[in-house]
Amino acid sequence: EVQLVESGGGMVQPGGSLRLSCAASGFTFSSYDMSWVRQAPGKGPEWVSGINAGGGSTDYADSVKGRFTISRDNAKAPVYLQLNSLKPEDTAVYYCAAGAAHYTSGEYDYWGQGTQVTVSS
Repeated sequence: EVQLVESGGGMVQPGGSLRLSCAASGFTFSSYDMSWVRQAPGKGPEWVSGINAGGGSTDYADSVKGRFTISRDNAKAPVYLQLNSLKPEDTAVYYCAAGAAHYTSGEYDYWGQGTQVTVSS
């Protein structure tokens, strides 16, 4: 059974940090590009960041560039998203997604259940 399980969300004040994790199982993790996608209340999904299967290529949405960092551990099969300098507009449910296609394609084969990030004073 394929599973992507996110953790690490929570409530934080503006300027704070969080580290999201996504534990993967049931598929060949090291063969899939991974992405983080978020959805804020009342808005559509927004791609946040992606990392290729080997971990050597990453990219970020302009809205988070310089503040968020994606990484992965192909030996243990988690993917991480470090969120720094958080802003209220970063409030959303964050999902990890796995795709055989390149992370820029917007095509995903598997999704996690999401973890809530709330940035508020």
